Amino acid sequence: MAEGRSGEDIVSEYLDQNPHLVEWVESLRGVHETNKQWHARREFFLRNMETFPTVQPGFPSPSLDRLLSLSICWANHIFLGCRYPQPVMDRIKEMADGVVVNDAPVRKTRDEIMGKGKRTAGGDDDSCAKRAKPGNPFKQGPPPQAPAEHQPFFNRLYKAVAWKLVSAGGFGPNLDHFEILRACTESSKESLSCVFVPLKDIPDLPVARTQKEGQVCELRCQTVYLGTGYGRDEAAARAMASKEALKAFQGRKVTVKICRRRFNGRDVEDLVLLDDQPRNPGFPPAISYPFQPEQQGDGPS
Repeated sequence: MAEGRSGEDIVSEYLDQNPHLVEWVESLRGVHETNKQWHARREFFLRNMETFPTVQPGFPSPSLDRLLSLSICWANHIFLGCRYPQPVMDRIKEMADGVVVNDAPVRKTRDEIMGKGKRTAGGDDDSCAKRAKPGNPFKQGPPPQAPAEHQPFFNRLYKAVAWKLVSAGGFGPNLDHFEILRACTESSKESLSCVFVPLKDIPDLPVARTQKEGQVCELRCQTVYLGTGYGRDEAAARAMASKEALKAFQGRKVTVKICRRRFNGRDVEDLVLLDDQPRNPGFPPAISYPFQPEQQGDGPS
């Protein structure tokens, strides 16, 4: 693709010259993606097609799945602040060379998320407070329609996971829970978000637990919370989080709901995936929170 012009102009010209690709490319758009998110990811995808020579438009292949997964990882990183293993981060950064996203959300560091950064007058928090209605540190959280928007995807994911577990002989301790969840998610043209934080850095945990060494992993997909796991290292924490997440798929259905959770020492509303079984309504404290105010202005059209 040509360089030196805006990404949208380059993509438009490229598709004008290759009209047979238009319908296929548009079929790769996620149902939850805003125009801004999709246009950026579409450019990322098209710029990198030539580096995956076995990708054939209209035909599924491992190379297509890989390219789609990398494009989703990149978009999640840019728009949702997701982090991935360093080799993946290095790869998508290299692949994104030349892709410019105007007015991309500004993300905080982990220490700032966990409340370690000092607040300064006139900073982002003050700016948000000035825009909010009186009586609200600021308004944040998923919009009321979010569960209904995400539910169709998780209905499809439920079916994919169910078939995967049946082929694996059922849910059990010896399964590679993360691999099952990852494969089913990516087959549904999405990717998992894994956020890791040292166990001792998480607020709202009992004192005895905060003294322990280890890592905490939180899993999300489409900004919906799936599960949290603790372990001696990132791999062990991710495995436990995946096992907890898969438990929601053991019932007759899964449901996306808005629930109250603790994040950074305060109550917030979060999107959570639940099964149909009565359970204790308590959740582990959130270690990531994708529903910042800057994400709510560019809705789907």
